[in-house]
Amino acid sequence: MILYTPGGGKIDMDAARLAAIEHVEDPAPPPPPAPAPPVLASAPEKSMRELVTDAALRYGLPPELVHGVAQAESAYHASAVSPKGAVGVMQLMPDTARKFDANPLDPVQNIDAGTRLLRELLLRYEGSENGVRRALAAYNAGEGAVERYRGVPPFRETQGYVERVIGLYWKNVRASSLNPASGAASASPVESTAGAGSVSGTN
Repeated sequence: MILYTPGGGKIDMDAARLAAIEHVEDPAPPPPPAPAPPVLASAPEKSMRELVTDAALRYGLPPELVHGVAQAESAYHASAVSPKGAVGVMQLMPDTARKFDANPLDPVQNIDAGTRLLRELLLRYEGSENGVRRALAAYNAGEGAVERYRGVPPFRETQGYVERVIGLYWKNVRASSLNPASGAASASPVESTAGAGSVSGTN
């Protein structure tokens, strides 16, 4: 008797040595692997610049101004932390984050809260002499300092900050006029947007 093995070989043996022949069913083939779940294409995350523009438009502020604050505060770095404990793109202080019920480590909430704060300050000082400068100074040094000095405090850091933001604002205005599709396009120079005052000239 010749036994053929699965590998292609064979075995010769005396048939008298066989006690019986048992038929065994071939094993069932393994089930096919389950299809992989479909991968849902997620919407691409927005850049920090896009988030700033969205927040500015949401609260009726000129994007160029909000971009100026974001640039001066952190250069759009979500992980930036100041020595005083301000966090993220708009450099939220813990008290400000609590006031607006925002997680300062979440860029969306951080930018939203910072823009809301800026709008509140612009509205507060609307009609005041140099109202926009006062609002920016209050964003940097706090409203108490602005009230105490009845204007931009005589702090070198705050005065430099205010002038830097306004310079960045005008730079952004020029850039958006040359490229309307840029992330900071808006209406004309910070004039009375949602009652936020004006930065035309030296305001």
